[in-house]
Amino acid sequence: MKRRDAIRNLSVLPIAGAAIGSVLPFESIMASTPPPPKRNLFKELGIRTFINAAGTFTAMSGSLMHEEVLDALRSTGHEFAMIDEVQDKVGAKIAELCHAEAATVTAGCWSALVLGTAGVLTGMDVKKVGLLPQLDGMKSEVLVQKTHNSGYVHALTNTGIRIVEVETSEDVEKAINEKTAMMWFLNYAGPDGKISDKEWVALGKKHNIPTMIDMAADATPVENMWKFNEMGFDLVCVSGGKGIRGPQSAGILMGKKDLIAAARLNAPPRGGNIGRGMKVNKEEILGMYVALEKFINTDHVKQWKIWEDRIAVMENAIKKINGVTTTVTVPPVANRTPTLNISWDNSKVKVTREEFQERLRKGNPSIEVMGGKDFAIGITSWNLQPGQEKVVALRLKEEFVKASV
Repeated sequence: MKRRDAIRNLSVLPIAGAAIGSVLPFESIMASTPPPPKRNLFKELGIRTFINAAGTFTAMSGSLMHEEVLDALRSTGHEFAMIDEVQDKVGAKIAELCHAEAATVTAGCWSALVLGTAGVLTGMDVKKVGLLPQLDGMKSEVLVQKTHNSGYVHALTNTGIRIVEVETSEDVEKAINEKTAMMWFLNYAGPDGKISDKEWVALGKKHNIPTMIDMAADATPVENMWKFNEMGFDLVCVSGGKGIRGPQSAGILMGKKDLIAAARLNAPPRGGNIGRGMKVNKEEILGMYVALEKFINTDHVKQWKIWEDRIAVMENAIKKINGVTTTVTVPPVANRTPTLNISWDNSKVKVTREEFQERLRKGNPSIEVMGGKDFAIGITSWNLQPGQEKVVALRLKEEFVKASV
């Protein structure tokens, strides 16, 4: 109720009350007014918010959760439940959705990598669980292709294992020995390696060595959510707070039933293990399930068209500016969504990449985009809210025109 309406109602209440023999108390009148606004903690604490035209980067808080996921978090926060039971029930549903034998919700993809590796090393031996990262009596080596050996292997080495680099299938054959615990595949680096994902799985099965794939940000296309389980990987690790739009602090570990059971021995709520600090609360576990269910049931053809249309709005606003070049591409593996690549001739547009990004960042509203080469930026549309593509288009045009000679 608007303030003037409340005042108008107050002015007529005595007459109306006389007609029915009573007057409504003031508390009843005020009860019909909307509640005061909730705290805006971003403003209260002076935290910058922005339009995310960059992507689902961890430093940018991943993605925004769907309203259904937020409802799941709110609706399950007022009662207690046993974490193991929540994991059991949710894990069974996730496994069914993703064509896996079993699954568990983890504290992000990194946690899935650590816990999955730990499960391979310890099996169901509680004594071994208590030893990690000391590998007394356990296997100690994980095979990784040279082009896959990035910073993410630190999740594996947290368990105490040693990385053994290989390049060809012949290298794998030579490297396998009694210490080989697992073979790890980094999905986004797949095109750079000499051994494909299918061949990697086949080599693992030939030598009875578990294979794990890290497909953190590679939930698109949606078929990826079951592709690698069906391909034969023993463990599959996924981020929850990127393309799936679940809680940013959640992830999924899925795969063979015995290995998931062993991973959970190394995970909360149990203590005295390497994963004790990787807690996921009941709300996040249930929110992850709701997010995955919505993601899988989304009309992905329609969603792709929305992304393309948003990209087109932004591209059309700037592509005719002298010195500016635009192309639209789709990454081959990771973060597979339409991507607008913008570059410019610095002799015609006098601004560096860093300066351009900073101008967008400090504008109103603040906008984040991906960096590129010296005079280039990248933009994705999957984190944009409806209508924000028009705002980004306007700001891009303003800054390019301003910097044009």
